[in-house]
Amino acid sequence: MSKAARTEPQASAPHIADSHDLIRVHGARENNLKDVDVEIPKRRLTVFTGVSGSGKSSLVFDTIAAESQRLINETYSAFVQGFMPNLARPEVDVLDGLTTAIIVDQQRMGSDPRSTVGTTTDAAAMLRILFSRLGEPHIGPPGAFSFNVASVSASGGLTVDRGEDKTRTQKVTFSRTGGMCTRCEGRGTVSDIDLTQLYDDSKSLNEDPFTIPTYTGDGWVVRIIRESGFFDPDKPIRRYTKKERHDFLHREPTKVKINGVNLTYEGLIPKLQKTFLSKDRESMQPHIRAFVDRAVTFATCPECDGTRLTALARSSKIKGVSIADACAMEIRDLAEWVRGLHEPSVEPLLAALRQSLDSFVEIGLGYLALDRPSGTLSGGEAQRVKMIRHLGSSLTDVTYVFDEPTTGLHPHDIQRMNDLLLRLRDKGNTVLVVEHKPEVIAIADHVVDLGPGAGTAGGTVCFEGTVEGLRSSGTITGRHLDDRAAVKDTVREPTGTLRIRGARTHNLRGVDVDIPLGVLVVVTGVAGSGKSSLVHGSMPADAGVVSIDQTPIRGSRRSNPATYTGLLDPIRKAFAKANGVKPALFSANSEGACPTCNGAGVIYTDLAMMAGVATTCEECGGKRFQASVLEYRFGGRDISEVLAMPVTEAEEFFASGEARTPAAHRILERMSDVGLGYLTLGQPLTTLSGGERQRLKLATQMGEKGGIYVLDEPTTGLHLADVEQLLGLLDRLVDSGKSVVVVEHHQAVMAHADWIIDLGPGAGHDGGRVVFEGTPADLVAARSTLTGRHLAEYVGA
Repeated sequence: MSKAARTEPQASAPHIADSHDLIRVHGARENNLKDVDVEIPKRRLTVFTGVSGSGKSSLVFDTIAAESQRLINETYSAFVQGFMPNLARPEVDVLDGLTTAIIVDQQRMGSDPRSTVGTTTDAAAMLRILFSRLGEPHIGPPGAFSFNVASVSASGGLTVDRGEDKTRTQKVTFSRTGGMCTRCEGRGTVSDIDLTQLYDDSKSLNEDPFTIPTYTGDGWVVRIIRESGFFDPDKPIRRYTKKERHDFLHREPTKVKINGVNLTYEGLIPKLQKTFLSKDRESMQPHIRAFVDRAVTFATCPECDGTRLTALARSSKIKGVSIADACAMEIRDLAEWVRGLHEPSVEPLLAALRQSLDSFVEIGLGYLALDRPSGTLSGGEAQRVKMIRHLGSSLTDVTYVFDEPTTGLHPHDIQRMNDLLLRLRDKGNTVLVVEHKPEVIAIADHVVDLGPGAGTAGGTVCFEGTVEGLRSSGTITGRHLDDRAAVKDTVREPTGTLRIRGARTHNLRGVDVDIPLGVLVVVTGVAGSGKSSLVHGSMPADAGVVSIDQTPIRGSRRSNPATYTGLLDPIRKAFAKANGVKPALFSANSEGACPTCNGAGVIYTDLAMMAGVATTCEECGGKRFQASVLEYRFGGRDISEVLAMPVTEAEEFFASGEARTPAAHRILERMSDVGLGYLTLGQPLTTLSGGERQRLKLATQMGEKGGIYVLDEPTTGLHLADVEQLLGLLDRLVDSGKSVVVVEHHQAVMAHADWIIDLGPGAGHDGGRVVFEGTPADLVAARSTLTGRHLAEYVGA
């Protein structure tokens, strides 16, 4: 192979193209940022630190990454932009030196029951192609192995128009072979509705027999059933004939006329399936979710045995393995199986599949299976799954943006994540990481520390420079960077035990364990070792458990801390009682809303393919309420002034005097306890950081009645300085007589525990066993497990 002759270049001034080595941000004002100026070096690893709510996400995600995406979208035609998200330009004066941003955040993956780890990555698609080429017997194209593709067949006449001539064929037949199980429609589970939880069959329709939320006696839903003409409204449901019972429960949608209005009547079961069962459980209102949990049971589909696939799709095999078997394997085992396949005709496909599966193993997710529903992944697992497609990418000079990539990782796994971040940087990329863990901050080339506080007390750059400079800077992060908690000298004595016997949820191997009550118990182990399976899937149903998991808060711009925590209800009632009017007047989503902006406080103008514009409502001045409502006062304040209060001020306001409201004060106390004293009551949930949402959820569910609190990684999104406050909160819960069980990787929480249950020794089929039970001091002394060795190193033992 010939090569052109090369001459060594003469020493000369740097090329002008090499001078663009900074991302410059000047005058950033998104959310709580206060004219922030930063210069971020390209092709380096920059870590953004600061307390939760200090403005890290506002700077990294809402300013830098958002503007990069907006500028990329603008390179497309107006027609294409019409189908893309409309992004507004961030509030910033100067933003240049940007490169293409790839965002790898902690947003949970879609929880649609048909979405799995395999479908959200390329692995399942490649497997389907592989089986369609090599599977014996051959059953059809890749769609024949997909549980999202139904089998279809049709026939009929076909007319072709050619000017005035028409050619009609005799008959055309069309068929498509899909892999979707017809019984469960590709979900893997079938639902069974308990009719006794829907209605009292001893009552008639006129006696309001329904126990379904929203099915009230004077509501339209019940009126349609009662006045449809299919039933005698005075006849008890248990005395219905076979036909009446079928019409009541299963009738297909049928047009009926009620009081001259054309409406549609539908049987109770299909109507419930459309209105309740087709929705994501976590997005339901609490009372709807409680009804679904009570009335509906889910069981493995008996026809496909939970594989979601037809018998035909399962019959085609490669070396005795079907696609259902392959998807059920742990990914590290599947990778070994694929490595054993050698077929020249599909070698490029096999190479790509091997690379994808090896990436799962490399990133610490080899214990997952491709048929794992994506909605069951934790935030950290979901983020690492999103990383997989970028690990083998040949792209360089792009900006990768990560949101706490070590979330959900055991200390043993953090080094592996650090290696991945450094490898992305070393390929010539700019890596921006929002992180609290000292292990990640330590590998940074550049650190930007925001603060000094949260909310309105944050939004400024407290430090910018090297890690060593941060240590000596005197900022909150710098002071706490080398914090190390000591193992407790004395631990509490348990008041009883909660016995778990033969736990086999997911990868648990018949685990027997006694969880001490009346103390702080921490459950540890590497990701995938079975911690959540033990505390969420194996606790007795009658144990009085209040479970606070990692499910993210969902909420629109109309939702705020007051509405989410239930605080607004006692406040509205107090206003109504003091002024002799209805409580609905003091809701911006009900009768008291400003008619011009409908209680939103802003007017949105849609500009088609360009970002819409939000302007403050001139009628209410952004206060969201009618002027007449603002004339009503309670404790000298109107409702908009109360919603503008920070939590600490509101806690004092509702504690005593004319405005004393015990129900509101209790909720505000819990919000202060979790460190949210700076939030304003009416701040939209959409503006809260991930850590703030996690703590808001904690404050809300702490008010539920129960003797055992189970918390899943409560330190997620917490700054080093905030962990101490969380430990104080856990202590207060235990001292008040509660039992607290925490699933956690943070060593400070482990050291503070009264009792530790360590699962492992590995993940997936290498885990699922209890490898240690005892006090933190015993765990450090024994050093017999991964957790013990890392905790000993942390406390300096």
